[in-house]
Amino acid sequence: MPCPFCNPAPEDIVVANDLCYARYDIHPVSPGHLLVIPFRHVGSYFNTTDEERMAIAWLIDDCRALTDRDLAPDGYNIGVNVGEAAGQNVMHLHIHFIPRYRGDAGEHGGGVRGVMPCKPE
Repeated sequence: MPCPFCNPAPEDIVVANDLCYARYDIHPVSPGHLLVIPFRHVGSYFNTTDEERMAIAWLIDDCRALTDRDLAPDGYNIGVNVGEAAGQNVMHLHIHFIPRYRGDAGEHGGGVRGVMPCKPE
């Protein structure tokens, strides 16, 4: 099966730089949920180059500017799943950029510690 993140269609790219691009998640957890993805097929954040890590960081800033302008969320979660045990389903690195809105996660707040619901906060 071909990688769904390699060779993105131009109309799917929301913002990009030379080494990575952002697209909307097809299964968003909130309005504006983006994925930041290197153009190069690389499975793990830990296998990226220094240049790719910098490009990812810059693109996350660009995603924030775009999302602040268009949706004005109250906060953000930024996260990456590395490996199947951590929930990585597509073995091409992608960073989740998730806008958060007051009350969207109920009483628990929806912070990153919530990725393991069986663990107390």
